[in-house]
Amino acid sequence: MLLSNTEYIPGHRVSRHLGLVQGSTVRSKHAGRDLMAGLKNIVGGELKGYTELLNESRQEALDRMQAQAKQLGANAVINIRFSTSNIAAGASELLAYGTAVVIDSAA
Repeated sequence: MLLSNTEYIPGHRVSRHLGLVQGSTVRSKHAGRDLMAGLKNIVGGELKGYTELLNESRQEALDRMQAQAKQLGANAVINIRFSTSNIAAGASELLAYGTAVVIDSAA
């Protein structure tokens, strides 16, 4: 399945729009990661535990969005966007959404 954050995919023509598709995941922080993040705040630098958590969350949301698109018969998702929101103290949602389409190769 082709994924794009643009309105079209070069070399392809959208033959059908199937509608909005989305995938989300809600994750909470890990106490061990919080401890390490607190220590890292003292000396500065990347919070690798949180970077990994966000990467895993983005991938899971994308996978769920793709699964929904496949159920609709799509072979591509265009205009993909990400959104995050706090659900509760220490827990956040990561949402991936886009437009499921059927694309053909351009003539």
